[in-house]
Order: sequence, then structure tokens, then C-alpha cells
Amino acid sequence: MTEQLKLKLNDSKATRWGALVIVAFTMMAAYYVNDVVAPLKTMLESDLAWTSSDFGFFTGGYSFLNVFFLMLIWGGLILDRFGIRFTGKLSTILMVGGTALEYYAMTGLAGPDAQIFGLNEIFGYKAGVFVAFAGYSIFGVGAEVAGITVSKIIAKWFRGKELATAMGVQVALARIGSQAGYAVAIPLARAFGITTPVLVGLILLLGGLVAFFIFSVMDKKLDRQMEAEAIAAGTEGEEEKFSFKDVKNILVNPGFWLIALLCVLFYSCVFPFQKFASELMIIKYGINENVAGTFAGLPALGALILTPIFGGFIDKRGKSASIMILGAVMLIGVHFIYAIPAINYWLVAIGLMIILGIAFSLVPSAMWPAVAKIFPVSQLGTAYALIFFIQNIGLWGIPTLIGKVLDLYCIVGKKADGTNLYDYTIPMCIFTGIACLSLVVAFMLKRADKKFGYQLEEPNIQK
Repeated sequence: MTEQLKLKLNDSKATRWGALVIVAFTMMAAYYVNDVVAPLKTMLESDLAWTSSDFGFFTGGYSFLNVFFLMLIWGGLILDRFGIRFTGKLSTILMVGGTALEYYAMTGLAGPDAQIFGLNEIFGYKAGVFVAFAGYSIFGVGAEVAGITVSKIIAKWFRGKELATAMGVQVALARIGSQAGYAVAIPLARAFGITTPVLVGLILLLGGLVAFFIFSVMDKKLDRQMEAEAIAAGTEGEEEKFSFKDVKNILVNPGFWLIALLCVLFYSCVFPFQKFASELMIIKYGINENVAGTFAGLPALGALILTPIFGGFIDKRGKSASIMILGAVMLIGVHFIYAIPAINYWLVAIGLMIILGIAFSLVPSAMWPAVAKIFPVSQLGTAYALIFFIQNIGLWGIPTLIGKVLDLYCIVGKKADGTNLYDYTIPMCIFTGIACLSLVVAFMLKRADKKFGYQLEEPNIQK
């Protein structure tokens, strides 16, 4: 009996990694849906009469509800109050519903003359664009809440074990979905219609919902085992519970603000950039549209391969703060070279994407495990939610800004199909400036680590 109490589900290496793969499938589907529309920007302009401003508005929709209605923060509070099983199911249902609405907008409301409730424009945007924006906003709530839920799942199942490696593997598996979205979007759209890639994503998310229900059965059993272990050890009821006072404790922690600022600056240079990268590849570097999405998705492929490797290094050697500095330096170099008009050779563009992929692997593999060091388990859901909330401000604002800048300052002609031809120099200068700010914050975080003893430079695996 004593031996049974000692051996929990997460003590088995195969079982805890199996649980990770199950929830990672849900995130894989989410990342596919998040990125699959990005390579279709030009097709949306030609087939559905969208503009760059429309596309930027739609892309910013991912974060709209999270930022302006605080949905992500509420999601974090729900996570810490009601647990990972309830929150995971809820977030996946939101992703399915939002993607279904997005698909409807691009099929039933296609074209400039489409109407909903008798209106062909809502707040100055075409009905189809606005409804797609609304669907993507609902999806964004589900995806971000699912992200913090999976982060807390990994912190629970891998605490004192291969924490950074597990987070790296989860990111890597999710990037498979991202890379698949970039790779198949244009070929699928050309072969079967522009909305087919979104329909495929909807089907994948339904599978992800089933996967989370399977994981919930495993997690419930682990909870029973942990409760039995606590009773046997005489520590029942000693685990710290979440209270709303924890929100204040999180906000007054300097480490929170530095991690949050680094997160929003770093990811604002990656995800919004990728939304426009396919068009940049086609216009500036002359890359064929059928493979431009694949090249734009190379950072995801890099993360797939390298994030678990870097995570394993951090687990064994530490150096999280230093690695975040290195990633920021690489980010500056990539965007600065993209901003130089005279450098337009296609191999340079691909090489820069590979370097961006390395940076995209370095920083998350160090950043997300660092949160689990700075905050106790009872605060993790809310801490991740607040960080993701600040990140979403960038994910909403930057693509909206870039879309406006392209339409106002960067049109240099027309292509053969009548769509606009853009000069991406100004947008790339904007991304370079944001990357420089991320480097400043990364240095500040390393300094704070020494001052407050977060132990970010120490290994994660406890010996």
C-alpha cells in the first residue's frame, strides 16, 4: 500500500510524457488555426476584396477580447479557482465555436456586398471582415486560455522533473501545427477554395476537444493519488490555495513586469511579423507564392527541432536570463537586415527565417519555465494569464498598426492581378525598434534575478 502511494501517474516517465502529448495535440490544432490564414493575405484581397487594413484588423482580432474585455485575465482566475480540467474543456469549446464563425464569415459572407442583419458594413468594416474578426476574437480567447492551462498542466505534472524540456516539447509539437498551417494554406486554397484551410482547422480542433477529455480522466486520477499521498504524509490541507490577494502579490513582483514586458516585445516581433512575412517573401525576395508560406513558417520548424534541445540544456545547466538576452540580440539582427532595401536575395530571406527560428526557440524555452520559478503553483494560472494579457496587447496592436502603415505609406504600385504592391521597409524598421527594446528588458531581467534571487540562472532539475 505504501508503495502505491509513492508511485503516482506523473512518477512514470512514459505516463507523464504521454499526457503531455495528448494536450499538445489540442495546442497543435490551435496553432494551425492561428497561422493558416496568414499566407492567404493576397488571396483574401483578390478573392474576398479585403484590404491590408482589413487583414490587419482581422489579425488583431485574435487579441481584441483578451485585451479590451480582460477575457484572458478572467480565464486565469477561472483556471486557479476551478482547475485545469474545467478550464481546458471550456477553452477548447471556445476555439471550436470561434473557428466555426470565422469559417462562416469567409463562406456565407464572402465579398463586399455580403450582409448580416441587413448591414453590409459594421463599424466601417465589411460584414464578412467583421464577423471573421469576431470569430477570430472568440478563438483567441480559447487559444490563450488553453495556452496558460497547458502551462499549468506541465508545471503540475513535471515539477521537480524535466520542466523546461517538457515546456520545450509542448512548444515544439504545437509548432508542427503552425508550420503545417503555413505550408498547406496556399496549396489547399488553390486546389479546393480559399476557406478549405480553415475548415481543416475546425476538424482538427474537434479532435483536440476529444483529446482534452481523455487527458481529464488521467488528471483526475493523478489528483486522487496526490490527495492520498498528502494524507499519508500528514500534509493534507497544507497546499496554498489561490485567493484574490494573490493578484496584488503578482503585480508588485518586479519579475512579473520584466517577464511580461519581454514577452510582449519579443512575441510582437515574431507572430505579427509572420502574418505579413509570406507577402514580404513574394514581393521583396521574389519567392513563389506556393512555397512562401512554408518559408514564413520556418521559425515554427526551428522551434519544433530546437526548443526541446534548449529546454534540456536549461533543465541541466540553467542560464535562462542569459539565453533570453541572446535571443533578443538575434531578433534585432534579423529584422534589421530585413529592413535594408538593397538586400533582396532570396537565400538571405530564408537564412534570416532560420535565425529567427533559433531565437524563437531560445526565448520561450527560457521564459516560460522562469515564470514557474518566480511564482508558487497557486498563483501560476493568474500569473500566466496576466503575462499573456500583456502579450496580447502587442498581438492586437502591432498587426493593426502594420496593416495601417502598409495602406497609408507603403503602396508602391499594382501587381498583375490588381492587388497592391508594398514596400516593407517601414514595417521592418518598426519591428527592429521593438526588438531593441526587448534586449533592454532582457538585461534588466538578468539584473533583477541577481537582486531578488529568482534563480533563473540555476538548473531546473532538482538533484
